[in-house]
Amino acid sequence: MNPWLWAIGAVIAAVLEIVVPGAYLIWIAAGAAITALACFAFALALTTQLIVFIVASSVACVAGYFVYQRLITPAAGAAALNQRGLEMIGAHGVIFEAVVNGQGKVSLGDSVWIAEGPDMPAGSAVVVTGLRGTIVIVAPRH
Repeated sequence: MNPWLWAIGAVIAAVLEIVVPGAYLIWIAAGAAITALACFAFALALTTQLIVFIVASSVACVAGYFVYQRLITPAAGAAALNQRGLEMIGAHGVIFEAVVNGQGKVSLGDSVWIAEGPDMPAGSAVVVTGLRGTIVIVAPRH
């Protein structure tokens, strides 16, 4: 097969990755580009070209997995940007409305949140130990 077909295929896959984000095509484009380079450098039979493409695309996809894992995993000590709940864990507050049967309201900063925890009267000092959706889990502060 003509090496230019591999090169054009690589460009098309790369453009599709831009148009359809998250389609994981950039790594297939890398495999096609490597195959094009191998075809330009050596006169490869079609079967060999397909083997080079499969191996190059597989290696690129595995490498891409590790690249994405590094991008997705936050660094240690990184700010919890847009994750207010993570910033609330460990926060100190005051029971705004008594916790009865495990449910009540707690004042954290300038906001009042629905809370769950052991029964406590209004005005008790608490600490946030967890979060479930928009409900804060509290425990008495000692």
